[in-house]
Amino acid sequence: MTGLGFVIAAGPAAGAVGRLWRAALVGLALLAPPTAGHAQPAAATAEGPLEPLAITTSSGPHKFTVEVMRTDAERERGLMFRRYMPPDRGMLFDFKTEQPVLMWMKNTYIPLDMIFMNRAGKVVSIARNAEPLSERIIPSGVPAYAVLEVNAGTAAGIGVKVGDVVRNALFKN
Repeated sequence: MTGLGFVIAAGPAAGAVGRLWRAALVGLALLAPPTAGHAQPAAATAEGPLEPLAITTSSGPHKFTVEVMRTDAERERGLMFRRYMPPDRGMLFDFKTEQPVLMWMKNTYIPLDMIFMNRAGKVVSIARNAEPLSERIIPSGVPAYAVLEVNAGTAAGIGVKVGDVVRNALFKN
C-alpha cells in the first residue's frame, strides 16, 4: 500500500493475497508510528532527488516535480509522516510491472489524489481525496504500472481523466 502511507502491490498470481498480507504485516511491524517523546523518522522531512513530470489533460500540460520511489523500501515509506507537500510536487511510485495495486494512507498526514497509470503513462484510474491516516484499502481497480500521488483536489483542479497521459522518464511515451 502506498500513499503518504505504505505500498503493497499484488500480482494476479494465485498466491497474491498471501503475499499481500505478508507484506502488510511486515510493513506494519517496520512502520509503527513514533512514540511520544521520540523524534519522528527521517522520512518525516526527507526528500529524494526530484524529476520533472507533466500531465496532459484537456486543459493542456500541467508540470510537476516528483520524487520517484523505485525500491520496496522507498515505496513502503512513501510520503509517510510528512505534513506538507508544495502544490507543484508529487510522488511517483514505480511498480516495475503492470499489476493490481493497493494503497492506503496509514501514517500519511496529507490528503491525496492517487493517479494510477499503465506502462505507457496513460491514466487508468483515479482515487480522489484519500483520507489522511486511514487504513482503508485504495485499489487501482485495473492493473497499473505506476501511481502518482498529488495533493487532494489537484486531479479535479487540472481536469485529470482516465485516458490522459503522464510524461516522465519512467514511461515509454
